[in-house]
Amino acid sequence: MAALSLIRRLLGKHTAPLDASPIPAFFQQKAEQQGYTLSTGQTRAIAALARETQHLLAGQPARSLYLHGPVGRGKSWLLDGFFQALPIAQKQRVHFHDFFAQLHRDMFTHREQDDALAVALDERLADCRVLCFDEFHVHDIGDAMLITRLFKALFERGVLVLVTSNYAPQGLLPNPLYHERFKPVIDLIDARMEVLEVSSPQDFRSLPQAQSAQRFTSGQYVWPGTASQRAALDLPAADCPPQPLAVGHRTLMCRRHAGRSVAFTFNDLCEQLTAVMDYLLLCQDYDHWVIDGLPQLAECPIAVQQRFINLVDVLYDRDKHLVLIGEQPLDIALGGQAIDLARTASRLGQLQQTCPQPVPDPVS
Repeated sequence: MAALSLIRRLLGKHTAPLDASPIPAFFQQKAEQQGYTLSTGQTRAIAALARETQHLLAGQPARSLYLHGPVGRGKSWLLDGFFQALPIAQKQRVHFHDFFAQLHRDMFTHREQDDALAVALDERLADCRVLCFDEFHVHDIGDAMLITRLFKALFERGVLVLVTSNYAPQGLLPNPLYHERFKPVIDLIDARMEVLEVSSPQDFRSLPQAQSAQRFTSGQYVWPGTASQRAALDLPAADCPPQPLAVGHRTLMCRRHAGRSVAFTFNDLCEQLTAVMDYLLLCQDYDHWVIDGLPQLAECPIAVQQRFINLVDVLYDRDKHLVLIGEQPLDIALGGQAIDLARTASRLGQLQQTCPQPVPDPVS
């Protein structure tokens, strides 16, 4: 129970009793059940979550939290656990891509209103008291301007916001052309949120217990996609012709679809003008995905790399089964320049690897 003792010290003597918050005991039990040893960064974050939960349950103002750190260090694990343990119904757990895609649609629907954002938030959040916002990152200046308005609106409504991100606030929207225009959001985060780093020498996603309950991690990375590999795994042929597939109000090209399974090429999804909303709509209809022809990302434009990153994010967050077929070993294929590729590599690294069988030595 060393972690609980540390949490007690971090909470301090002048707070409500530790037992007033269910958070520390929940995480201690969850870590023991899953065979994890809580890192110092995780323990500090749990103490902060426990403190703000005490305030929330006591009807006192609660300070929002911003958790950042490298991929695989348990940020989403903390967010999901907090959401599960928090004993109130007025809470939402959302993913960056999903929330913003829907927010844009809602604002478009209410574009005739004087404040379309306020109307959209009234509908989307209603009586929400806690918003858990996973994998927060910003690469688009249009989203950056909307985030400024969004965060101000959330704080004015008294919503406790829990954010996880791979980036410290100062590292958001690193493009020097736009970073200064985003500084009001960074200043707002620093002023209204407690910023905590969650770090550990261990990438928790690499541990066997992290993969046992996930559909995504039962998927495969197959290279180089030989005819024999495809036949053994019942995958589409390399020259499988395209066929139209209705996705919302659009038509995309796929290679095969049947029941809850669908197959695309990398070109179909990432080299065409697809968007996150397309991937989200597809996830409503398909649980088993094949993506064929992953190239060396370093040779692709940044926009193509970013679409692939977004696609993997959506499939991972929706816990879809993925068979990804590439031309090269995965570490070589993922050698691009997009700044979020470390997260993508960590996620795809959990797939089972199917590589060429060595050719036996000839019998002399």
